[in-house]
Amino acid sequence: MVRHGESPKLEGNERTRGLTEKGILDAHRVTEILETEGIDTFISSPYKRAMLTIEKSANYHEKEIVVYENLKECRFLSEDKIISDKEVYPLVKKMFSNPDFTLTGGESYVDCQRRVVKILKEILMDFQGHKIVVGTHGLVMTLMMNYFDNQYGLEFLMNTSKPDVYKLEFKDEQLINVERLWREE
Repeated sequence: MVRHGESPKLEGNERTRGLTEKGILDAHRVTEILETEGIDTFISSPYKRAMLTIEKSANYHEKEIVVYENLKECRFLSEDKIISDKEVYPLVKKMFSNPDFTLTGGESYVDCQRRVVKILKEILMDFQGHKIVVGTHGLVMTLMMNYFDNQYGLEFLMNTSKPDVYKLEFKDEQLINVERLWREE
């Protein structure tokens, strides 16, 4: 799992936001981290920032990025509306304490987790035995990991970085190991 790098919240919309200068530099570090992992498949959210974070690594491994629409970030408001970090963190806390809570036009914790776990299970079946990179988002990554092990909750999410890299090992549909590969400089 590769959480996307730092992304400006000033331009575009949720789907088209790219990476900041720091995000671009960090994407190079993601590539370095994944160089020796022998990656077979690169999969990403359709959001530009997630794809850009793993793009150099995919190029290094001479692989295409397969985009899965349902790996997109949780819809906090209407599809394209950008929500600031100042607004999103209290909202996410509320979602963790009340999993059915949603703003008008948004998606609840329960609905988002159902959507992303369904697609992750499909990926695990379709690419069984493969080493896969999933370019994703903080909340989506946390909800997927939380489904398999509830120690990955709000506190875990709040302590992740942008970007962040976690190596998850599955046996069938059981999560058997998690290792953080990202290290702050």
